[in-house]
Amino acid sequence: MRETAYAKINLALHVRRRREDGYHELETLFAFVDQGDQLTAQAAGHDTQETVGEFGGALTDPFDNIVMRALGALPRPDGLAITLEKNLPVAAGLGGGSADAGAIFRMVERAHGLPGDWRERAAKLGADVPACVDSRACIGRGTGTELEPIDNDLAGMAVLLVNPRVPLSTAPVFKAWDGLDRGPMPSGSVRDIALGGRNDLEAPAIAQCPVIADVLAALLEANPLLARMSGSGATCFALFENDNAMRAAAERISTAQPGWWQMQGKLR
Repeated sequence: MRETAYAKINLALHVRRRREDGYHELETLFAFVDQGDQLTAQAAGHDTQETVGEFGGALTDPFDNIVMRALGALPRPDGLAITLEKNLPVAAGLGGGSADAGAIFRMVERAHGLPGDWRERAAKLGADVPACVDSRACIGRGTGTELEPIDNDLAGMAVLLVNPRVPLSTAPVFKAWDGLDRGPMPSGSVRDIALGGRNDLEAPAIAQCPVIADVLAALLEANPLLARMSGSGATCFALFENDNAMRAAAERISTAQPGWWQMQGKLR
């Protein structure tokens, strides 16, 4: 079996309040790019994982391996030998680990089906994992696990992801949020919400990682439909009306900043 772990982006991310349990009450619009990590699986006597790819070396903690935890969360009659090609940067606001777990859930679903409580099992692995299992545009509330489907009128739009190759952990960015409720996420279509929304984590992320502002400025120079930081950063994205505009922006940014990571794709 082979699955793509589709890169997650937040077209809007509104932080409403801090909760007593230490988490934050969110309203977010999840969307997914048709590119990401690649996972292959073969039947085996027990579960194993091998990691390769550009960012494979960043996954060095055997006790924080979400692929193996996802496998352990799902009952199966036999094991799977997983090869993970890590193409997405780590700690980048793209839900890379959650996307990998989502791909595991889809593999197990194809082979054996999923238990009725799979959403609860996915949420225990991470707040983004339930959304990443389907990897389709949806609205997330609560900690991001209360999902509402939405038709994606931006599906097929060209998207450029850019990361300055600076990892940025989620917890410190949320901790640095100023606590101000700037209002709810707008309603309407995906386009309406994306254009009328915001990412409340941009300011605290830029304060810790100033180069994010440079990435956003470079994307905005290309006059996209929208440029915004994803999640807690440091990856930023831009949406373009056509592939040519996206490729031209990618080339300009690559020439000016050859050290920055890029990925080109389309919204699912």
